[in-house]
Amino acid sequence: MGNADSKLHFRKAVIQLTTKTQPVEATDDAFWDQFWADTATKVQDIFALVPAAEIRAVREESPSNLATLCYKAVEKLVQAADSGCPSDRERQIVLNCTRLLTRILPYIFEDADWRGFFWSTVPGAGRAGSLDEEGEDGARPLAESLLLAIADLLFCPDFTVQSHKKSGPDAAEDMQSMDSCEYIWEAGVGFAQSPPLNYIHDINRTELLKLLLTCFSETMYLPPSSECKSLNPWVTFFSSTDNRHALPLFTSLLNVVCGYDPVGYGIPYNHLMFSDHREQLVEQAVQILIVTLEHEARSATMSGLRTLDSPASPSAMEEEPAGPDNLFVNYLSRIHREEDFSFLLKGLTKLLNNPLLQTYLPHSTKKIQFHQELLILFWKLCDFNKKFLFFVLKSSDVLDMLVPILFYLNDARADQSLVGLMHICVFILLLLSGERNFGVRLNKPFILRVPMDIPVFTGTHADLLIVIFHKIITSGHQRLQPLFDCLLTIIVNVSPYLKSLSMVAANKLLHLLEAFSSQWFVFSSPQNHHLVFFLLEVFNNIIQYQFDGNFNLVYAIIRKRSIFHQLANLPSDMPSIEKALQKKKKPATRISRASSVETMEGSKPAGPAEPGTLKASLEATPGLDKITEKSQVGEDGTMVTLPHSDVVQAPDSNAEAVPGASDTESNSERDHEVYHTESEAAGSGLSISWNPNSDWVVSWKTKLPLQTIMRLLQVLVPQVEKICIDKGLTDESEILKFLQHGTLVGLLPVPHPILIRKYQANAGTAIWFRTYMWGVIYLRNVDPPIWYDTDIRLFEIQRI
Repeated sequence: MGNADSKLHFRKAVIQLTTKTQPVEATDDAFWDQFWADTATKVQDIFALVPAAEIRAVREESPSNLATLCYKAVEKLVQAADSGCPSDRERQIVLNCTRLLTRILPYIFEDADWRGFFWSTVPGAGRAGSLDEEGEDGARPLAESLLLAIADLLFCPDFTVQSHKKSGPDAAEDMQSMDSCEYIWEAGVGFAQSPPLNYIHDINRTELLKLLLTCFSETMYLPPSSECKSLNPWVTFFSSTDNRHALPLFTSLLNVVCGYDPVGYGIPYNHLMFSDHREQLVEQAVQILIVTLEHEARSATMSGLRTLDSPASPSAMEEEPAGPDNLFVNYLSRIHREEDFSFLLKGLTKLLNNPLLQTYLPHSTKKIQFHQELLILFWKLCDFNKKFLFFVLKSSDVLDMLVPILFYLNDARADQSLVGLMHICVFILLLLSGERNFGVRLNKPFILRVPMDIPVFTGTHADLLIVIFHKIITSGHQRLQPLFDCLLTIIVNVSPYLKSLSMVAANKLLHLLEAFSSQWFVFSSPQNHHLVFFLLEVFNNIIQYQFDGNFNLVYAIIRKRSIFHQLANLPSDMPSIEKALQKKKKPATRISRASSVETMEGSKPAGPAEPGTLKASLEATPGLDKITEKSQVGEDGTMVTLPHSDVVQAPDSNAEAVPGASDTESNSERDHEVYHTESEAAGSGLSISWNPNSDWVVSWKTKLPLQTIMRLLQVLVPQVEKICIDKGLTDESEILKFLQHGTLVGLLPVPHPILIRKYQANAGTAIWFRTYMWGVIYLRNVDPPIWYDTDIRLFEIQRI
């Protein structure tokens, strides 16, 4: 009964607020207390009892009342933070104010005229309450008071942390003098004690973090912008030195996420009987982390690089260098102890591998849903802390990260609502593939049996990577086309280190070359020939640097030698070009780089997303030339960055070893255009407004790096044919045995320098990450639906 009464009471207060045309005085406590003092409503109730239309009505018709409501709610949080909320009543007031502000803030942000309200000082704040800490003239803006109060309340003994003192009103700890570093929520980075689990504390932390995330969400109401001045003022202040809890809060969030074990005690169906309050906290914590780490990427990377040269100190974070102003980025870039790196990597791999866990009992173990946020966090760690990246690549532990990433790629390839997930996975692999150690690690045999619908093979992690990339290209959906260049670039980057490809992987690579080198496909877009260059570069790298163990690939090349001969003899006269393009001018043919690989064993075409699925739109990704820089590996193993304008020539000819994309328009712009005109042009099979000519074909055909492969075929084909005739062989194994013991030493052209395309962040990728991250956060926060039906401008929400 009591709960129903309090809901009714609260609803009456809301109706009073929306119907009053005269401003209510801030000093009328009897009126304002109705919203938080006498009620015990859940956050879902607040969302139901305060409809969007009524918030907007108050905003338009009696703005001073909405302003006073916000101010009074913040004032209550500030008072509670000062007192340490010793009583149950004060804690209930904090929760009610937190929920109310979570409900109202998005409607403040969606109106440009209101956006500055929280950054203004409220007249009379010094007289009416305790918000004015700095005297009448230096009153804090409301936003700063709110953020500092939330930070204090997240370390409030007996409310959000375990008290270290005896209970009782006399023993209450002084909030201003307590050291919150002693109250870090979980053991891990820089903190050894693991406080006892307290689900009430977890629930209270979750509610405060939800409000904090709502404060940060002002970004969602601004259109995408690459300007540096578009820093989020809420995040900037919260992660500055003004927040005395920045270090313990960063550490608490990181440790709670990486220390979380979703399986718990391993009792089957455990998660169906008990609700896991820690999971909700972990989800909010990882979202707060990725949002606070989004800013000042460039300076953070520089800080991370600087720490590589500084001596190790015994503390968890290094004392110097100063690094960026954003303390969260600063702390992340300065973690350096091996045990901390191990804790972070083990925690992330455990969580990312969770959906891959197989048991004989269906649904018996809990599957986490926040893997996209975890992938962004892993990305931030690698990007901002180069020592962490080198730690990850130092051992085979990186493969524990690779397998779930490949699982997510394979699983999401057919779902159009998961394009963003595909991109973040590919970006992570592109970043890792820029380091030699990643290629070396891929040679470890793959023996796990993960639930993936891929051909059975015996081989290495490199084989797994190639098989899954082949599947994405051949059976993914239309919107994955901009990723083809990135997928092949990753294979190019690791190819000089791959000791022995399986027959399955070798055939997949040749299948891709066959598809991408078909005449109609090469001629149908100004970029498609780059895919051929990438694949030839893969074959050249393996033949030149790893010939001995790669007899499967050599055999596949010999079997499919006609592909290379056709490439060498590709016609460049206009009648042949037109004839090739006419072949594909059939009705109902999609414009697709993958159209030529429509038939593939075991593949099923990409299906549409489930009806009713919500999807956040994404910014176009910059072209490959914009997100990578070329590095050449010297004889001593060091890397030299090459200027973008360099054309690196193979020593054996004038063949271009690096097919750069800089002479063409950005992939993203082209593909963006293709999507929108796809329906009209579906019958043509050609890219929009593209007319290839002889000069264009000759310009790149003469640079095809075919010399090494042609020399290999010239030497080995006669030998293989002779063995077959002499011994009457029809058995592959004998030929493979011959190739296994063959050598081409002294017969091949001089090895070309190894070229690596390393990931390079830029303004375009920063905007892409911002829209992707907030899109994920929007779609994941549905209970309560914090931003639903508000005027989001950073991206569009589409119902599929």
